[in-house]
Amino acid sequence: MTHKGIAKRIIPCLDVKNGETVKGTNFVNLRKAGDPIELGKAYSRAGADELVFLDITASHEGRKTFTDMVTRVAAEINIPFTVGGGINAIEDVERLLGAGADKISINSAAIKNPDLINTITSRFGSQVCVCAIDARNEDGEWFCYLNGGRIRTEHKLLEWAKEVEDRGAGEILFTSMNHDGVKNGYANDILRVLSENLSIPIIASGGAGCKEHFKDVFIEGKADAALAASVFHFGEIPIVDLKKYLHDEGINVRL
Repeated sequence: MTHKGIAKRIIPCLDVKNGETVKGTNFVNLRKAGDPIELGKAYSRAGADELVFLDITASHEGRKTFTDMVTRVAAEINIPFTVGGGINAIEDVERLLGAGADKISINSAAIKNPDLINTITSRFGSQVCVCAIDARNEDGEWFCYLNGGRIRTEHKLLEWAKEVEDRGAGEILFTSMNHDGVKNGYANDILRVLSENLSIPIIASGGAGCKEHFKDVFIEGKADAALAASVFHFGEIPIVDLKKYLHDEGINVRL
């Protein structure tokens, strides 16, 4: 069995509010704390390739709490991690990279101010800039959304994704709003279109419910990485088991 090419990545996503992971954490014995650092350490030990921490408390006080958490994560976790949420200016990027984050993720701010992508990548390099795109399929046409999926824009997915790449972003984190939380699998058809039309890596988000969905997103969706939250937080799919399954299915993963 051949395992060719760059290894596919498995990325748990932690939504952080006031220093706590939300969505609940039934991962081994961490359930009472919901501490993102303890959860991140457990995922790191279990073989996660990277982590994503999203600050969902956008207030000034929330930002301070989140930045403190990033500093602690950097001190205790030895796999790369991305942070996002409420990043609107180069000062936010400097603060979070200074706290120890490896990459930052921007979404609404990039649509509102596309030059922010150029500014980040020219100052820090493409590898630190992940552009998150939330889109919904409406009668066969994919439109991008702002503010956590609350505001529809006229940006069409593929056109915006190409612009993001042209402006220097290192990766795209794509969430299908149609698939998010439904656990029926990822949006493999549009993921394949993105992967075939872009040269930067595509991280798939939204729809993981079982191990087969991860296999499908790598084979059918041609994604470079797969992100998930609740199936990991609630222990439904242990990362060790998932990676062994993928390896046995002929997918190149780091064991």
